[in-house]
Amino acid sequence: MNTFPVLLAALCVFALGYRYYSAFIAAKALALDDRRTTPGHLFADGHNYVASPRWVLFGHHFAAIAGAGPLVGPTLAAQFGFAPGFLWLLIGAVLAGCVQDFTVLVASVRHRGRSLADVARTEISPFAGLVAMVAVLFILLVTLAGLGIVVVNALSNSPWGVFTIGMTIPIAVIMGLWMFKSHAGKIMVTGPSIFGVVLLIGSVIAGRWVAQTGAASALTFTPHQITILMAIYGLVASILPVWLVLEPRDYLSTYVKLGTICALVIGVFVVHPNIQFPNFTQFAHGGGPIIKGPLFPFLFVTIACGAISGFHSLVSSGTTPKMLDKETDARFIGYGAMVCESLVGLLALVAACSLHPGDYFAINTTPAVFHTLGFSTVNLDTFSREVGETLAGRTGGAVSLAVGMAQIFRGLPGMDRLTGYWYHYAIMFEALFILTTVDTGTRVARYVLQELMGKVHKPFGNSAWWPGNLVTSFLVVLGWGYLIYTGNISTIWPLFGTGNQLLATIALAVTTTFLINMGKRQYAWVTFVPMCFVGVTTVTAGVLSIKNIFWPLTAKPGQVFTGYLDSVLMSIFIVGVVLVVFDAVRRWIAVMNGAPAPQEAFGPPLTATGEIKMGCC
Repeated sequence: MNTFPVLLAALCVFALGYRYYSAFIAAKALALDDRRTTPGHLFADGHNYVASPRWVLFGHHFAAIAGAGPLVGPTLAAQFGFAPGFLWLLIGAVLAGCVQDFTVLVASVRHRGRSLADVARTEISPFAGLVAMVAVLFILLVTLAGLGIVVVNALSNSPWGVFTIGMTIPIAVIMGLWMFKSHAGKIMVTGPSIFGVVLLIGSVIAGRWVAQTGAASALTFTPHQITILMAIYGLVASILPVWLVLEPRDYLSTYVKLGTICALVIGVFVVHPNIQFPNFTQFAHGGGPIIKGPLFPFLFVTIACGAISGFHSLVSSGTTPKMLDKETDARFIGYGAMVCESLVGLLALVAACSLHPGDYFAINTTPAVFHTLGFSTVNLDTFSREVGETLAGRTGGAVSLAVGMAQIFRGLPGMDRLTGYWYHYAIMFEALFILTTVDTGTRVARYVLQELMGKVHKPFGNSAWWPGNLVTSFLVVLGWGYLIYTGNISTIWPLFGTGNQLLATIALAVTTTFLINMGKRQYAWVTFVPMCFVGVTTVTAGVLSIKNIFWPLTAKPGQVFTGYLDSVLMSIFIVGVVLVVFDAVRRWIAVMNGAPAPQEAFGPPLTATGEIKMGCC
């Protein structure tokens, strides 16, 4: 199958979805109005509430939501064949994922930039808010572990990759100081952007030289050492002001991400790589070596972020609403950034499926498992020699995706001898995707934990209290770091994918309530329909995961605790979602029978002249 018509059709679907469906939701369901003052202006503090230009905030938001999911999920789901992943990425994104991100962002902006759990507390009930907060915290820790383990597998024993990724941190700090502090009252963009991109490309090129010198041994780390280093970074990034590391690093990585996406699109159009996978493989009915379950329901939790992701709702109700400049920017940032992420997922699927199945499975399974599958490698030895690393048995999806991307890029004119550079560039591309989500996710988890602990000791609820920031950040990092340190891709990814989609069910239940409370019940179907589909498929996947993946681990020596822990976590996720959805339905019925709606659903009310009435909500 040739990829040219496939990719062209997908781009048309994304364009039509953004042009018409998002405009319909913005005008009819959400009634966006720039006369409302956004939290970034209303509560400006220079630390968390910082109104930012739409392109800068788009970069931050896209970098924060675009983690391992749109890259690794479609790559792993290639086990089922090309067609299922392709259809779910298109339909899921346009009708579910983009809608969730957009509506949650607007709901949070109308609630003064507060978290999803806080919106649930106001829109549904205090009980729903508490349950959502607990569920969000547990799901977020697992999500961060699922994202992080991909980086661990990709950067372990790879000094070139460690050097390149490490250089992004000081580059981001310099950019942050230049952008936000060098000119009082004015945000600089052009100069820092050029500086950052040039140095980033330079670090990729210099990485090969560093890997061939004596410094290579100092930059070669085991998976456990990479986990510890990543935890230290997450802790520091969670505490520092957003303008110093988080926002400039996300902005810088967005150039890499969007530039690479454009390059991949061009590469597919020029090279015309053939899809080597069938539309459906023999593993669609189960028994696969990577995903231990059938296409339904496991496709819908394996491909998470590229179609719909609950983690996005935490970003849309975390840092982004505090930095929105005007309300109508929410459409471009919320819906538009998710369109870009879905395109990333589609390109990842194309890159993975352009590999021969034998090469794909040799990379994503252990040698012992691969020998039982009946496949033979085709180009794997050549790829390993060209990139200078052994690629067989590098599970997790990141390495096979990087090989697929490098294979496309090497087909461009004059690029056939640069496979090693393209491979390590792709590894950097993937790691940037993931680490920008890890630092933002850690910060969001810190906010949630502070809210919970603030109910016990009030100072913890103050996000400006440094001891509280330090303690909660440490606990969050300890939680996801422990899961990575003791787990593997086979146990963490199903837990991550299912928990992530259950969180999406909670987010859609909250936004459906938000629309009904706002008097827009005739448009509530835009969130209600995807809520029902995602909820049913994900709960089914969660029950099957406990039965077939996690509980059997309790009978295996050395994995007893992991089996019990994963089973308990999944049970908490399912129970929390069921409780929130039932409470939301109760609220819908009450509002339809005349119960008063919370004032915050409408945002700050407007006078006849368009001025905000302060202090009334």
